Amino acid sequence: MLKENPPLLAEVTEKLKYTLCVSLSNMITNQQILIFKRSADTLYLAKDYTSATILYFKVLFAVQDWLLLEKRGESPKDHHERFRQLEKEFPALFRELDLEFSTYRDTYSKIIDKETCDRIKKMVENDLAKYQIK
Repeated sequence: MLKENPPLLAEVTEKLKYTLCVSLSNMITNQQILIFKRSADTLYLAKDYTSATILYFKVLFAVQDWLLLEKRGESPKDHHERFRQLEKEFPALFRELDLEFSTYRDTYSKIIDKETCDRIKKMVENDLAKYQIK
């Protein structure tokens, strides 16, 4: 019976480097969240409510990913994974996102009005305050 050759150190090292790079690139910071928020606010002030809403959602997703990263040690790779993790770890945030996800999808094909943008903006600002992201 032949023994399987163990992986070469170089192969293990390459895999580790790749995994580490992917993990680090998925990490979100408070600074990034606040940069996204400032950009959304700039578009809001310019009355570009569709683009502002898209960025407010980006802030919302970043906050959620940051919370998941803090709690689980990893952030989701896509919306589906985010929904599943939020449902388990942060049910209130899951419900909040579930209620507004159709609005997010609308930003790809519709012009968003000020009232809708204000609703998403308020949700984001509430989450930033609740989780003390400054």
